[in-house]
Amino acid sequence: MRIHVFDFDGTLTTRDTLLVFISHARGRWALVWALLLYSPLLVAMKLHLVDNGRMKESLFGHFFRGMSERDFDALCEDFARQYPHIFRAEGLKTIERALNNGDRVVIISASIDRWVRPCLDQFMVHRDEFVVIGTEIEVVEGLLTGRFATPNCYGPEKLRRLKEWLRSQGGEEPHIIAYGDSSGDKELLAYADERYYKPFR
Repeated sequence: MRIHVFDFDGTLTTRDTLLVFISHARGRWALVWALLLYSPLLVAMKLHLVDNGRMKESLFGHFFRGMSERDFDALCEDFARQYPHIFRAEGLKTIERALNNGDRVVIISASIDRWVRPCLDQFMVHRDEFVVIGTEIEVVEGLLTGRFATPNCYGPEKLRRLKEWLRSQGGEEPHIIAYGDSSGDKELLAYADERYYKPFR
């Protein structure tokens, strides 16, 4: 069995979708103000004094804490409709070829899974062969808490989540083909049988 594992942000897209999504949902100036507000935390993250997952969760909570799950999912669907232009065409063609060849495809991303899925809705017809794994958000009584329900799916956590999914599938040892573009994909690329770094640029 061949499994193609794709990073999302930067590999399949031309931009980091967290910032694009926030700008879409709350406006560009609200994003700029929040980045200024959280600049000390951003500096600490760049100096490796703060985990990037903590920074990301703080920024996410700032904008979406208390929002209804229904409204958030509607924003995700609207985002997918309005931003098809941020995808790298060759990356999408590679996914399509893999599925048409009978291979399985896993999208594994630090982005929130709820906006990754609708962005790749055209592949959801392959329900048994196409899987999205991402950072999950916490929802309590229909409202977003602003916290993550899983660790940020980045670096070692990305590989851990992939291995967890592979164990759940059982069967023979698969041949892994991985596609990534950043240090957050280092462990994933090292694990793969075949690896492609920034393949669609």
